[in-house]
Parts: sequence; C-alpha cells; structure tokens
Amino acid sequence: MIATASFADHFGQGASGYAAFRPHYPPDLYEYLASLAPVGRVWDCACGSGQATAGLANQFSDIVATDASARQINAAAPLPGVEFRVADATASGLGDASCSLVTVAQALHWFASPAFFAEAWRVLQPGGVLVAWSYQLCKVSGAVDPLIEHLFVDLLGDFWPDERRLVDRGYADISLPGTKLMPPEFVMTAEWTAEQMLGYLATWSALRRAREATGTDPLARVAVDLKNRWPTPTAVVRWPLVVIAAQKV
Repeated sequence: MIATASFADHFGQGASGYAAFRPHYPPDLYEYLASLAPVGRVWDCACGSGQATAGLANQFSDIVATDASARQINAAAPLPGVEFRVADATASGLGDASCSLVTVAQALHWFASPAFFAEAWRVLQPGGVLVAWSYQLCKVSGAVDPLIEHLFVDLLGDFWPDERRLVDRGYADISLPGTKLMPPEFVMTAEWTAEQMLGYLATWSALRRAREATGTDPLARVAVDLKNRWPTPTAVVRWPLVVIAAQKV
C-alpha cells in the first residue's frame, strides 16, 4: 500500500452508497478512450469505488486504479486486469513513462494542480493522453428538475466545497498541459425509479455536511414532492458530460 498525503475525504464515509447509486458512464466514452490508447497500461486516478474502472476494464486489460480514500478502495469490487491501490493523485507509485492513458472521472476538480499534472506527465509515455471528465446537474423533466435544483442551490448551496464550482463551470477554468484534444460530446443516462433518484441524491457530499451541521435533513424537504412528481414507474435521467483531454508530445 502506498502512503497518501493528507486530503479531504469527501466521499469515504458514504462509499457503499456511492458505489450503489452513482450512475454509469456511457459505453461510447470508453470506446473513445480505447481509440486514444489502444495498447498499454491505464492509470485510473481517483477511482473512488470503481465506477469508471469497471467500464475501462471492458476495453483495457492492464489498469492501475488508485484513490486516496481507503474506504473507497475497500468498497471496490474486484475486476479482471485491474489492480486497486490506495495512493494520492500526486504520488501514484507508477513508473516513469509506464502508462499510455491517465483517466480522472468526476474528480479532477479536487486536485487540478501543477503537482498532479507533473505526476500524470511523469507516468505518461510520449504520445500518451490525459482525459478527465465530469457531469453536470442531472435533468429529468419539467416537473422534477426544479426540485433537484432547489436542493442543489437553495438548500445545499452553502455546503458545497469551493472545488464544486469548477464542475459547475464545466472545467473551463482548468488548463491541461500538452496538446489539447477535442473530444466528442457524451451524455450519461439512467432509467431510475424515484427511490433510486433519492438514493443518488443522498450520496451528495453537501447533503451529509448539511445534516451534520444543522441536525436536519434537506433531502426530506423535497422527497415527498419528488416522489409525487416522478413519472411512473421509471424516468430517464440525463447528465451532460464535460470531457477534457490533452496529449503528451
């Protein structure tokens, strides 16, 4: 196990819920990644409990998946061709020029720093690619969306960490080193019941902080209305993806 630097573990306490309720990235995203790096090792940085890692394992046979949270790593299911490690984003333990692809799913905003980019460029081979993506606030329907936005902005706005603004701005403030690539557009979707949506909303780190700080449950203030407005039995939930990529030359 690789020692990690001190970091704010925003998700470790909810690792099991995070693994159960987070949506899955679309298959065409992984096909795009495979087109960028058809051979070689992949470093899946800040892998959490393996949401993106599982999709990567369908395209790649040699993956090192790391996360600074031991709880997240312990919640990850074993996958063929994948080695899970506890490691900081700035100290992967990987060898120089050992990877053809570095991926960061819904996490770059926590450590978009010169130290991480130096580490990514150290482990990437010449021609290797760094790809990071995040998803925006989800959309369901004209009846449900205002409730989700009310929870996100009005009830939890003060409890989101500053880094969340990078996600809300579509990573526009993050400048990758190397040669910028222009990925195609991707959308993540899921077909969920109202209970599944509430389970997902319960994984929001800001919700946990609000509960701890106030002793109340903001999610309960929208749950009944969300259930009443939810199309039955399921609805398609859509998250636009923001994907940024750069190649080491």
